[in-house]
Amino acid sequence: MDYSLAAVKMLCSQLRDAKPTPSQNATALGGVLFQRAWFQGVLVSVSGGGDDRMILDDGTGLVELGLSSKFALCQWKSGMYVMVVGVYHIRTGEIPLLKVHKMVELSGSPDREAMWYLEVMDAYRLFYEPLIQEFS
Repeated sequence: MDYSLAAVKMLCSQLRDAKPTPSQNATALGGVLFQRAWFQGVLVSVSGGGDDRMILDDGTGLVELGLSSKFALCQWKSGMYVMVVGVYHIRTGEIPLLKVHKMVELSGSPDREAMWYLEVMDAYRLFYEPLIQEFS
């Protein structure tokens, strides 16, 4: 993994425009090259019985979360608001997959969802929009 590529704060709906890159183990969103994506949203599907998959809804779409054993052991429940960072994998015909390497429950934080949308908008305007427009 190339840690010089920042985890991109994004919404699930933005993943529709993400494309694989031929020369690197990375994904491109316009001119923004990334391996890791950062999402926040509500867990809408939590499997039990040792299954390491969950579904996150951020209000714009869904992303499947693939959990390592470190996170699979935690007591995740549907309805929890969480922050996840992980490696994004493009899949055709299925919802996007994020192999999680950081996950934190934020359910107790007031105004968490509204603040997240503002953070994503701010990052997009300051950092990503010029690069995306340049390559569109």
